[in-house]
Amino acid sequence: MFQRVGAAAYKADLTTTQSLCSILGNPEQRGRFVHVAGTNGKGSVSHMLASVLHTAGYKTGLFTSPHLRDFRERIKINGDPIAKAAVVDFVERNKAKWERLQPSFFEMTFAMAVWYFDREKCDVVVLETGMGGRLDSTNVVKPEVSVITTIGLDHAAFLGNTVEAIAREKAGIIKATRPVVIGRIEGRPLDVILERAAAQRAPVHRSTELHDDLPPLDLKGSFQTDNARTAITAARVLRQRGYSISDTAIAQGLGHVAANTGLLGRWQVLNERPLTIADCAHNEDGWRVVLENLTTYDYHDLHMVIGFSGDKDLDALFELLPKRATYYFTAANVPRALAADELRERATAYGLRGEQFQNVRKALEAARLYAGTNDLIFIGGSVFVVAEVV
Repeated sequence: MFQRVGAAAYKADLTTTQSLCSILGNPEQRGRFVHVAGTNGKGSVSHMLASVLHTAGYKTGLFTSPHLRDFRERIKINGDPIAKAAVVDFVERNKAKWERLQPSFFEMTFAMAVWYFDREKCDVVVLETGMGGRLDSTNVVKPEVSVITTIGLDHAAFLGNTVEAIAREKAGIIKATRPVVIGRIEGRPLDVILERAAAQRAPVHRSTELHDDLPPLDLKGSFQTDNARTAITAARVLRQRGYSISDTAIAQGLGHVAANTGLLGRWQVLNERPLTIADCAHNEDGWRVVLENLTTYDYHDLHMVIGFSGDKDLDALFELLPKRATYYFTAANVPRALAADELRERATAYGLRGEQFQNVRKALEAARLYAGTNDLIFIGGSVFVVAEVV
């Protein structure tokens, strides 16, 4: 799986996915889908939309990645993860047929998802892309609406080393005549997306044009307001396409996302005293939002439990991180993780001071030991660091 291993597990090609779906009888052609891409926010927006659709009375499938605790988090219906028996049944039925195709982890998981949603007769499915869009396994569907949340520099080795190139990959999910919702995206990335929409004759709806007061959100962090505007815009586009989604369903859905979908690791408060927050931000844009949010809290000292993937460009992140914090450098238990001693050595060169710990649990224990009740502990840097504590 790409999240654990990195580049060796990535396949930028739709051929295998199409073959897998063909063997399954093409369930991806029968469902109704909302397709969500973006550098940051796509997971939160996907969960928000699934919660709104569920609240509106639709049997709603949700496909997301990565998982934090349990593989089955990736495939849910109305917040309930796919049954263990269904996973076993799917693999047993199809393993022999698929061996010649050598599918990737993500390709096989996506095929399992569309098979399951079709078998369980979902009314609508929210699909989050894994990486990019144009060549992502999920891009074999023709959605009711496409959603592009944000554009930033992440996975540059696969998607391109400019925001324009990355926007072009994300815009690949836009389909002929199907509407597209665009989040807070400006400049050349926006131009690239609008060019693709025009070529596909796809109606454009921008979340920045939504000026309504937002309902109370259960997901914390100021960045969730932009995500909520994107989700509301998409819900209203679905309503224009015949879905029965009232304003009440939108408000209630956005107020109960975590309860309705089981979302974890997005500005998640783990403890009040000392205030302990975990967040999955793992790229420069995501970290800028994290640090902006931290400034809104009143605390005495800041303790940062951090670990990163070894294939990330960390220099820009180290420039951003606060020098006055105390750091607990660690590594998640995955092959792709940057070793804690190397992380400490590289971070020290940027004036970041702290100790290294052999695993995330020990790092968090140390932070809790040294933090005062009025301090703030932040845990992040990698999805897998957060997965070990939530």
